[in-house]
Amino acid sequence: MTKQRLSIAWWGALVLTEFVILWGAVVRATGSGAGCGANWPSCNGEIIPLGSSTETLIEFTHRVTSGIALMAIVLLWWLGRNVLEGLAARGARWSVVFIVIEAIIGAGLVLFEWTGTDASVARAVAIAVHLSNTLLLLGALTITASNANRSDESATRLQPPALVKVGLVAVLVVAAAGAVTALGDTLFPAESLSDGLRQDLSASSSFLVNLRVIHPVLAVGVAGFVIWVTQRFRDGAPRLATSVIVVVGLQVLAGFVNVALLAPVWMQVVHLLLADVLWIAMVLFALALSRSTAKSAVSVNA
Repeated sequence: MTKQRLSIAWWGALVLTEFVILWGAVVRATGSGAGCGANWPSCNGEIIPLGSSTETLIEFTHRVTSGIALMAIVLLWWLGRNVLEGLAARGARWSVVFIVIEAIIGAGLVLFEWTGTDASVARAVAIAVHLSNTLLLLGALTITASNANRSDESATRLQPPALVKVGLVAVLVVAAAGAVTALGDTLFPAESLSDGLRQDLSASSSFLVNLRVIHPVLAVGVAGFVIWVTQRFRDGAPRLATSVIVVVGLQVLAGFVNVALLAPVWMQVVHLLLADVLWIAMVLFALALSRSTAKSAVSVNA
C-alpha cells in the first residue's frame, strides 16, 4: 500500500472515529449506556439484540461502530508497519494503543454499571479519563494521517514551542472537565436557568451539579490563553492559526448557547464536535510549527 493511499485511509479512520465519538455522546446524553445491561461484549446476553428498545439499539450501534473503528485502525497499522516512518509510524502505533484503551474503558463502564443514572465519583473519573484518551487518540490519528505521505526530516519530529504544549494540555483539562459537566447536565437536568443556578449553588446537590460552574469559567480562561499563544506563533502557520482562533470563538459561543438552551442532546453533540475540531486544529498547528523549526535548523546547519 502506497504512502498516499495510507494517508487517505488514515484520514478516513479519523472521520470514522469522530463519528463513533459523537455517537458515544448521544449514548450518554440519552441515558442509553445501560441499553445492553451489564453485559459486554454481548448485548443483554445476545450477539444481535433484535426487536430491542431504542436505548438498546443506540448502545448496540455504538458498540458495533466502535468495533469497526478498532479493527480499521489495527488493520491500517498492520498494512503500514513497513511503509510508514518517523512521526507517522509512531502515530500509528499510538493510535492502536489509544483505541484499545478506549475499548477497555468502554467495557469497564458497562461491566461496573457506571451507566444510566449512576452518579458515582468512579463514573465521573472514568468519563474524564475516557474523553482525555479520546482526544489523545484523535491526536495520534491526526499525526499519522498528516505525516503518512511525508518522508522529509520535518516529518520525524514533534517539537512545538513550550507554550503550544501548555495550550494543548490546557485544552485537554478543559475537555475532561466538560465531560464531567455534561454528565451532570444529563443526570440532573435543570428546568430553567434560574433553577440550574440554584442547583449549582445548593449544598444538597450532587457533586456533579456543584462542579458545573467550574467548566465554563475554566473554558473562557483557557480560550483566552489559546488565542494569545496562537497569535504569538501565527507566523509559523498563519492559516492554521486563524483556524484555531475561529474554532475557539465558535466553541465559546457554543458553550454559552448550550447553557442557555439547558444542554439539549443535539447541542451537546455540536459542542463536543467543536471541541474535537479545535483539538485537531491545534495538533496540526503544533505539527506545522515543528516542521517550520526543523526546516530552519536544517537550513542553518547547511
